[in-house]
Amino acid sequence: MQHEITATNHTSFTVADLGRAIALFRDGLGFTLTSRAGRDPASIQTITGVDGAEVEIAYLHRPDQTVELIEYSAPANRVTVHARPCDVGFAHIAFDVRDIDSVITHLAVFGAVPISPPYVNKTGGPNAGVRVSYLRTPDKITIELIERPA
Repeated sequence: MQHEITATNHTSFTVADLGRAIALFRDGLGFTLTSRAGRDPASIQTITGVDGAEVEIAYLHRPDQTVELIEYSAPANRVTVHARPCDVGFAHIAFDVRDIDSVITHLAVFGAVPISPPYVNKTGGPNAGVRVSYLRTPDKITIELIERPA
């Protein structure tokens, strides 16, 4: 039997406010909302291993990526993760952009805040001249913006 990965299916983020997160991905990043619905708690508890889990899930799509956003309404003992880029388990999603400054300004409307101003790679190699910025959303999702020189 051959084991083969055939495609990337989606990237998922757990969020505090599904409506706010949908607005960011749909209106801020250009995704299309394809579904939003609750799920059977017993199924979610089995899949995730989280006793008492109750969720509402949204899927958003663009030609190069599908994102799943999950808002848990239970269990009550949920916490917010404050992972730094150096912490094991940290993750981010990256997008190529044409005008990093205008994208940063646009995403600010949705609460995404730059961790620092865009950095310009002044060293050689494949990323010479690239401008990069990490932004943090209200749900602690890190978005990396990458602008390549024209």
